[in-house]
Amino acid sequence: MAKLSKKRKAALEKVDSEKLYSTLDAMSLLKEVNCTKFDASVDLHIRLGVDPKKADQAIRGTVSLPHGTGKDKTVLVLCTPDKEQEAKDAGADHVGLDEYIKKIQGGWTDIDVVIAAPNVMAQLGRVGRILGPRGLMPNPKTGTVTPNVGAAVKDVKGGKISFRVDKYGIIHSSIGRVSFSPDKLVGNADELLSTLIKMKPSSAKGAYIKSISVASTMSPGISIDPKSFKQ
Repeated sequence: MAKLSKKRKAALEKVDSEKLYSTLDAMSLLKEVNCTKFDASVDLHIRLGVDPKKADQAIRGTVSLPHGTGKDKTVLVLCTPDKEQEAKDAGADHVGLDEYIKKIQGGWTDIDVVIAAPNVMAQLGRVGRILGPRGLMPNPKTGTVTPNVGAAVKDVKGGKISFRVDKYGIIHSSIGRVSFSPDKLVGNADELLSTLIKMKPSSAKGAYIKSISVASTMSPGISIDPKSFKQ
């Protein structure tokens, strides 16, 4: 077993693993126990009382974080030439179609989000096996298949993120960086949680938000009291 560094050991000692913290206390403590020298990502892990195997309980969607993600996302827009200028003007990093499909077929996935116009979706079948497992396949439910490519690019660049429940019923989502103030992290967490609560399937029984924890890239996980959010 790897020996814990002094910093990591001290961080673990500050977190009470039996305690459920308020959102603000959790975010403040997270900043205190972060061990990285870089501006680490802050991730929320939310266990939902859903069965992802049931189509109506396979939660997925998007949310615009009020304080952004702290990361400038690299966006590829796949579209026909008439939409290219609109995508470029909105700030897309890569715009085109055939040449990018060939690049992806060759293994290129150096992008965070792929947005596609509806009229090119048939051509994306060739790269579905590459984009799908990486969570990059455009989807109308997440707003990444749309004729309004410019608006979609602005949304992503402005802090819009997509989320989906995994096979264990957990949503994993970045809500900012360690450099954010606790208030900004709380604001982003609140926005994600309230969006999830609005999406509660009528067929889901029992507690919907079962547990919540927050962690930075290398910090210990801190448990948040789900009761601090209206269910």
